[in-house]
Amino acid sequence: MAASPARTVAHQLIASHLVEGDMVPGSEIGLRVDQTLTQDATGTMVMLELEAMGLDRIRTELSVQYVDHNLLQTDEKNPDDHLFLLSAARRFGLWFSKAGNGVSHPVHQAHFGRPGATLIGSDSHTCAAGALGMLAIGVGGLEIAMAMAGQPLYVAMPEVWGVELTGGLPDWVSAKDVVLEMLRRHGVSGGVGRIIEYHGEGLAQLTAMDRHVIANMGAELGATATVFPADDAVRDYLRAVGRSDEFTRLEADEGAQYDVTEHIDLGALEPLIAAPSSPGNVRPVAEVEDEDVFQVVVGSSANPGLRDFAAFAETLRGRQAHEAVSVDVNPTSREVLADLISGGWLTDLVASGARIHQSGCLGCIGMGQAPASGRNSLRTMPRNFPGRSGTEEDSVWLCSPETAAAAALTGRITDPRTLTDSLGIPAPRPQLPTEFARIEDMLQPPLPLEEAREVELVKGPNISSLPEFAPIDDDLRSPVILVMGDDVSTDEIMPAGSRVLPFRSNIPKISEFTFTRIDPNYPAHAAEAKDAGGHVVVAGKNYGQGSSREHAVIAPRYLGLKAVIAVSFARIHWQNLANFGILALEFDDPEDHDRISTGDLVEIDGIHAALEAGTDLTARIGDREVPVHHRLSPRQVEMVLAGGRIPLAAREA
Repeated sequence: MAASPARTVAHQLIASHLVEGDMVPGSEIGLRVDQTLTQDATGTMVMLELEAMGLDRIRTELSVQYVDHNLLQTDEKNPDDHLFLLSAARRFGLWFSKAGNGVSHPVHQAHFGRPGATLIGSDSHTCAAGALGMLAIGVGGLEIAMAMAGQPLYVAMPEVWGVELTGGLPDWVSAKDVVLEMLRRHGVSGGVGRIIEYHGEGLAQLTAMDRHVIANMGAELGATATVFPADDAVRDYLRAVGRSDEFTRLEADEGAQYDVTEHIDLGALEPLIAAPSSPGNVRPVAEVEDEDVFQVVVGSSANPGLRDFAAFAETLRGRQAHEAVSVDVNPTSREVLADLISGGWLTDLVASGARIHQSGCLGCIGMGQAPASGRNSLRTMPRNFPGRSGTEEDSVWLCSPETAAAAALTGRITDPRTLTDSLGIPAPRPQLPTEFARIEDMLQPPLPLEEAREVELVKGPNISSLPEFAPIDDDLRSPVILVMGDDVSTDEIMPAGSRVLPFRSNIPKISEFTFTRIDPNYPAHAAEAKDAGGHVVVAGKNYGQGSSREHAVIAPRYLGLKAVIAVSFARIHWQNLANFGILALEFDDPEDHDRISTGDLVEIDGIHAALEAGTDLTARIGDREVPVHHRLSPRQVEMVLAGGRIPLAAREA
């Protein structure tokens, strides 16, 4: 009998959950889903989708609903949604994490993550759980709802990108600089169609929470997932959070081959920073020194570990922050906050002048902590898309806790390596406890089935039902009302922040904000075109990067969007378009993008037959014939022709 081929960690995870398809890069596969994660900015739509499907009880091993994004209670909308989510968790059989318990990703890793499992989440940074040797993938909300109903997750089989780490991190350099180096080399689309798997002797000094930092921002590279082995570091972490029995060793087989290879010498890294307004705009901190800084924010799913806060606190110990700098700290969980208290680090932060906020996403999603207009804000966060902070003309930089601390002290962007000579501050090496605080009472377990069936969904006045969408027309006759460039993010399609996200369960209202960061008049133009048969938008490369929020598809669809023609699409958004019956087409010749103007009429005939036959299409745009194609699988074609995945499921029921 022939020996089994040597497999990477990613290939082992996929093979053990494969239920449909073949593991050939680019082909569609179906994966069994063990766990799901939803948060409140996206979870309301998931729960409405479960209601629309008539689901009695979830069929996953474990699903958790977190409340971590929309924590500001300036009126009744957010607390109303929190009550709805609690009632839905009770009704459908989910765990529920109360507001203020913490950011979903580190809390899930601490309480529920386990090596060898699959996890999907309606948050693009779900990939952070790859730190534990999980296959963790961010997807749209409807994918979560279908998984809860027992359906596989369908994805294009990725290539596996092996990144070998050697050496050790120098003083003042930490895990954030590792992933920023990846972004410096490859930009925000370098990981599209790939799983990033880190390996090599350099892993030995990276803790599970260091790996969480790196895995989290794999989303910024566009990767399907990021995977680390489940080795001694993962064993030590699970012991520290009181779950030693969940450890299973999972490492690449000897001789395993990667589709793509990369090498990073950790010892050669220096402090890095992503300049406004893209995570891919990475430069050495030393090259941008002396830019004035007026805000520093520490805390988010991108730097969520106790070590990150402790390193920041120890650098500031015994010193006041610069008089011009607002220092904001939001601990990422109650447990991190408890450990900051017991370790004395919270006292250091309070004495330095830092403001301590509640445990949650907050400034990362534009829920408070907005910076002054046009003033530099340094943040240990994953994204700095324009306006995401809540300030329209923002200037947000992404960096490590060490670089953030240097700026907090000096009032300007400062290479933290200079602090040892200039201020006599040694590089922080915090001694962490061998056991982390464990707070479980704010995680509410699922109700027994019979009790759950008696629960009524609590819907406040701001919660509307899902709109019903008609199937796509066979012939398209619609104007282009928006032409965009490359790397348009979902934050630009559907803004986040305290002004918009409270309407996340009210599609008619939230649609009023669609594309307004790009064209404030888009909703009005869409309304005009809707009566005449809808409209089309055109985009460049990597359209829809960033958040998994399906509002960035549902709201334009509600306003009459029929098709998007782009040079290329980001993975999650592309799938979301199919889920809700919007035709996603790509130019055969990318230069055709530059020949299209707003107001051009798009005409495509015989769409149904072309999609069913898998043939390309020709769009008449203005006075030109423009060849276009799609990458939809037969399953996705059925969804688009039916008007979306929910209408298709209803038709098949």
